[in-house]
Amino acid sequence: MSDAWPVMSIAEAHRRLTAPGGRFEIEEAVIRGIPTRVWKHAPPTLRDVFINGRAFKDREFIVYDDDRATYEAFARATLTLAHQLVADGVRKGDRVAVIMRNLPEWPVAFFAGVLTGAIVTPLNAWWTGAELQYGLADSGAKVAFVDDERLGRIAEHFDSLPDLERVYVARLKDETADPRVRRLDDVIGPVAGWAALPERPLPDVPLGPEDDATILYTSGTTGKPKGALGTHRNMTSNIGASGVSAARNFLRAGQPLPESDPHKLPQRTTLLVVPLFHATGLSATLSPTLNSGGKIVLMRRWDAEPAMRLIEREKVNSTGGVPTIAWQLIEHPARSRYDLSSLVAVTYGGAPSAPELVRKIAEVFPGSQPGNGWGMTETTATFTSHLGKDYENRPDSAGPAAPVGEMQIRDPADGVTVLPPGAVGELWVKGPQVVKGYWNKPEATAETFVDGWLRTGDLARLDEEGFLFIIDRAKDMLIRGGENIYCVEVENVLYDHPDVMDAAIVGVPHKTLGEEPAAVVHLKPGGTATEAELRAWVRERLAGFKVPVKVAFWPETLPRNANGKILKTELKKVFADETAAA
Repeated sequence: MSDAWPVMSIAEAHRRLTAPGGRFEIEEAVIRGIPTRVWKHAPPTLRDVFINGRAFKDREFIVYDDDRATYEAFARATLTLAHQLVADGVRKGDRVAVIMRNLPEWPVAFFAGVLTGAIVTPLNAWWTGAELQYGLADSGAKVAFVDDERLGRIAEHFDSLPDLERVYVARLKDETADPRVRRLDDVIGPVAGWAALPERPLPDVPLGPEDDATILYTSGTTGKPKGALGTHRNMTSNIGASGVSAARNFLRAGQPLPESDPHKLPQRTTLLVVPLFHATGLSATLSPTLNSGGKIVLMRRWDAEPAMRLIEREKVNSTGGVPTIAWQLIEHPARSRYDLSSLVAVTYGGAPSAPELVRKIAEVFPGSQPGNGWGMTETTATFTSHLGKDYENRPDSAGPAAPVGEMQIRDPADGVTVLPPGAVGELWVKGPQVVKGYWNKPEATAETFVDGWLRTGDLARLDEEGFLFIIDRAKDMLIRGGENIYCVEVENVLYDHPDVMDAAIVGVPHKTLGEEPAAVVHLKPGGTATEAELRAWVRERLAGFKVPVKVAFWPETLPRNANGKILKTELKKVFADETAAA
């Protein structure tokens, strides 16, 4: 490695990586009338991803408790189920819902739907029965794949779902008399038997890059969730984005590019601890892993010590999700008992992370690279990526966009004026990852998607080299007596305190100032910081009007939705209750 770093700019690294004939070559495609940069060699559709994965035949693909499935076993189960869907009358464009926890049956159901040409609609397995009823009704799902727990939530709503013709249940415990409900095991059997299922051909369904592939619902922190309608190209664009980010790091460090043929490389193992129904789990993890022959280890639910046990047993190379997961691995008192040396990447997104976390990952896991990024459901997960030395040198950034992506900072007042580097405004993005629009919501689509650009609602800035710095969600920014307070700025200062593991800033009403900042924090094990100490900590580092007027202590990790975003509406109730009591 060269002593000088970086040895080339982001722009030069991208120019070399995307040159004609290269793995990451870019071409221009006209998508819905808009010229768009796309990956020339990305798999055209998710069916191609499935076919690429099957080439790894005898490699293990999925591990869950005592269940283990090879690529060939997974392929046979998926094709068996796809033919069952065709027999059920599922046709191209029909919606097929997947609503279950992270089980081996989840990707089988997803890709079975894909192979029939259906628009696969993963719904949030954390939702209540009424919320699931909304998602099923809004999408018009014809078939649903659920687990036993989700069946219990939706069964009472069957009468209000006339479009729902069939429900397949994974790991069903008790029989049900409803004629629409069928055991998934009756079609594909248990995981241990998948390899013995008969060979079946691919369904004869024409698929193209711009065909509809998925509906992923937004997190719905305000109002009803909206279904982001994604294409096959949207879903497969993450494969190029994840690869180019790692390759860029080698060039920036003056190193030769490593071997890229996954058939010639050791298998990479990922401990997946975010839900598969979320864009990060599905688009940024499942599809790239399947395409490159990796192994995915699933957990029933996140728990730091069982996770460390799995990392040691399965020689896990990468994990992450949200910053809290990384913190819990770092701070866990039992960490020294486990061999975690196989970890080479600890990555996360979905929530602000403290700059200190980058340093801690490098210190605690010396062989691993910290990584983060920025994306939304509407960008089919990852839009920017930030790894290794770039991340260590800009720990408060979310990194640059992949070369197919474009970013602009626009004046929030008019949504048109493009602001210069360093100026804070609203982030607009464009690229092959940006979805078509919202399912059956033309007005919301017109407001958010403009001439190929996505209006993100995030306040951000770009530096001269194109590194993205997220400042705050526009609608979450506090205004105290006319002064703007970017919550993430105060949160990062709190994260820097040695006792703080998790922190969030929310607005509390004030009679004359409008609102003031208040903090909710979760302390690390053994942490003893007091409200007065934390307020003084912030006061020493930020302007007085940014200092939280109150600090509440939360007994566990702060509540988050499935996308990893802190549920600030829940945290505000802490202070609303105080006000009511007063």
